[in-house]
Amino acid sequence: MNNLTSLFIFTSIIAFVFSCNSNEKEGMQSSNTYSANQYAGETSCIQCHQTEYNNWKGSHHDWAMKLPHDTTVLGDFNNATFSADGENYFFFKKDSTYYVKTGTIGQEKEYKIAHTFGITPLQQYLIKFPDGKYQTLRATWDTEKKEWFNQYSGEKIPANDWLHWSQGAQRWNTMCAECHSTNLKKNYNLAKDAFTTTYDNITVSCEACHGPAGAHLNWASKENPAGSPQIKVMGASQTAQLNQCAGCHARRVKLTEVIKPNVAFDNQFMLQTINAEYYYPDGQIKEEDYVLGSFVQSKMFAKGVKCADCHNVHANKLKFEGNALCMQCHEPTYNSEAHHFHKGEDESAQCVSCHMTGAVFMGNDFRRDHSFRIPRPDQSEKYGTPNACIGCHKDKSDTWAANWINKWYGTERADHFSDYLLKASQPPYNDRARAEVLQFITNLNYPAIARATALEYYPLNDTQAEFDMLLTALKDSSALVRYNALAKFQQYPLEQKASVALQYMEDETKLVRIGSAQLIAALDLAQLAPAQRGSAQAARNELLTMMRANADFPLGRLQLGDYYYKQQNIPRAIKEYEMALKMDSLLTPVYTNLATVYSVVGNNKKALITLSTLIKMEPNFGRAYYLRGLLYYEVGENELAINDLRESIKLGPSNFRAYYNLANLYFTMGNAKAENVMLQGLQIQPNSQEGLQLLKLIQSKK
Repeated sequence: MNNLTSLFIFTSIIAFVFSCNSNEKEGMQSSNTYSANQYAGETSCIQCHQTEYNNWKGSHHDWAMKLPHDTTVLGDFNNATFSADGENYFFFKKDSTYYVKTGTIGQEKEYKIAHTFGITPLQQYLIKFPDGKYQTLRATWDTEKKEWFNQYSGEKIPANDWLHWSQGAQRWNTMCAECHSTNLKKNYNLAKDAFTTTYDNITVSCEACHGPAGAHLNWASKENPAGSPQIKVMGASQTAQLNQCAGCHARRVKLTEVIKPNVAFDNQFMLQTINAEYYYPDGQIKEEDYVLGSFVQSKMFAKGVKCADCHNVHANKLKFEGNALCMQCHEPTYNSEAHHFHKGEDESAQCVSCHMTGAVFMGNDFRRDHSFRIPRPDQSEKYGTPNACIGCHKDKSDTWAANWINKWYGTERADHFSDYLLKASQPPYNDRARAEVLQFITNLNYPAIARATALEYYPLNDTQAEFDMLLTALKDSSALVRYNALAKFQQYPLEQKASVALQYMEDETKLVRIGSAQLIAALDLAQLAPAQRGSAQAARNELLTMMRANADFPLGRLQLGDYYYKQQNIPRAIKEYEMALKMDSLLTPVYTNLATVYSVVGNNKKALITLSTLIKMEPNFGRAYYLRGLLYYEVGENELAINDLRESIKLGPSNFRAYYNLANLYFTMGNAKAENVMLQGLQIQPNSQEGLQLLKLIQSKK
């Protein structure tokens, strides 16, 4: 999960005590005791909201995190041993304190258990590290089987890997904290790579979702509230509920340092698109997506269904068991053999078995896909996507399943965005596919997240139809679509990018304003008219806030390095790239960027070492050979340059620049191979003016 959008790796909602624990605060106080934005703790809510409190007590939110003692530690610490994937564990107690001794054979270290978090189906344990960092053990307690197990079972993860339990992917501050407590402030120090994390409540309490209760308590404590506006409980509408729930139940990138409840999602987060890195090409879940990315694809979402329609949000449980949950809205005929063609009342007759398939994450945590889709084995035949039928009938084929669907329901399938998204995921396109994808992107009848994903996939060929599509997408009602439309302009010259970006510097949504700022990161704002300069600077400040808010991720440091490189602040770019590799030495995209900036400052030796390190790690990465070939040419090692450029073409035959530079090098050396290499390159970009000019020059010297 070496990426910035893999934001949560732990199970239940968790939190951590670094500052005041409001669980210990007194109950409701007298009138005007609280400031309007004060967090008061759940004990202040009990007097008026006993039912909701009783539902919450004992829930996943309540069990988010606790101090370790006999009633909270569920795992076996009675001198228990466990070994997996080259790591040994010994769990034990000294008096009333819990410990683990762990490490590779002969290198075990003893750690004190700082906190527990989670309750079912697994419980994890946190270890305190220097610099305010808290790490979670890879060994995890299965609360159902009552045994220890290893997450990422079967993988030996080296200590320098981002996924190792002592590194960032398993760090509470980075991966979990802001969504697993109330009013959390991460307080990450970029220069020191250290945390002083604080919060108002150890767990996910009432105010984590409803916001600070100060103003509400002031109103409620008055003897005569007549004439005073009641502070309304948020969450009545679908949008309001999503603004409460979605930030922590989504794979997303945050845009702000401190997350606040009841703020519009697109003003705090960028939702991960449903691209094939994280989802199957039709949009079904593959990696952990935390529900929102699936839900907003669904007809349920389009019809206005809310989280609370299915879930008791205080108890963290379904409102009804089995098909009764779905029959709240759907006609009884759907709950019959005439619809699902399965006899009896076992799992095969459950709505969720066909329409909410799922996957196991974290070793034993089964989670359902919330896109509520109809099984499409016909798509599976063509694209290799999963389908519910074969999920149960594992001994059968997609063709077998598709034939039964045809027999039961006929050969016509209801119109669904996945038919177009699948085509969008398969570039390069033929003319028909290109036209269909272009039309799909701007068709408001389909989910915005699917259209934004198609935009992300789309390879621009600089045609008028594509430009018209982008102009339409820039006016879309979805901020995610507008953001991805702006991102497509990155390949245009700075002047053209700026003309587009400046139109969206004052967009109503922070996500779009940040997208506009990304387009002109290299622009000197002093060149702008005074009327434009203020909004451009404000958008750039929001971009910087976003990047700094994610700087405890290696990819966040990579993005900061890219930003400072565009700003021509090379020393700062080098610093950020080097920090990214310190955080995760296996993050390969950093190496090419770092080598580039080393070369810019004339440190070709470091640049060559950096690229050689990358090639050793990724021997089939053509771009690394290409860049090293250019460096060898620059330092006068022509034969080494030729070897690397030839290898880059072998591994990446679509890289026109590799052909051009190799042909140019051959030409300067008087090698007759120059003409043939340039002709091969022009097959990729037949209209390249510099390629045609070089070919003409080569042929003139024959």
